[in-house]
Amino acid sequence: METPQLNTHNKEEYPPMHSAEHILNQTMVRMFGCMRSKNTHIEKKKSKCDYFLPQEPTAEQIAEIEERVNEVIDRHLPVTVEFIHRDEVPEGIDLSKLPADASETLRIVRIGDYDTCACIGTHVENTKEIGHFKITSYDYNEGKLRIRFKLTMDD
Repeated sequence: METPQLNTHNKEEYPPMHSAEHILNQTMVRMFGCMRSKNTHIEKKKSKCDYFLPQEPTAEQIAEIEERVNEVIDRHLPVTVEFIHRDEVPEGIDLSKLPADASETLRIVRIGDYDTCACIGTHVENTKEIGHFKITSYDYNEGKLRIRFKLTMDD
């Protein structure tokens, strides 16, 4: 089979952090019913994601987000990629972040049975490569929750 020609990616991500972002996004969708973050800044040392929520999460909920993300990481889930024509994308996969000129063939990234999304970024092969997810800070302002996080390998 010929390798599909996809849109080029504008930067190199750190695969463990980018994979952790996918898990965080799915955790936020499951816990709060919000959309995946459309405003992210993913770097090797620290990253941040923004979510729109009707009310500020409690400190207990923030701790639960961190706990749930680490539980998924600790399941050692495989991270797989498949190429699907745009018309065959499974229901529930959000395509709203795709650029207007996105190709007809989309790259779908799955993290075990936990998360599935269209993505052209780089990822780990298994969640055991991610390390420990730590929320370093967060703030809530005018309906927007910003979560800042890092990964450590010593936990």
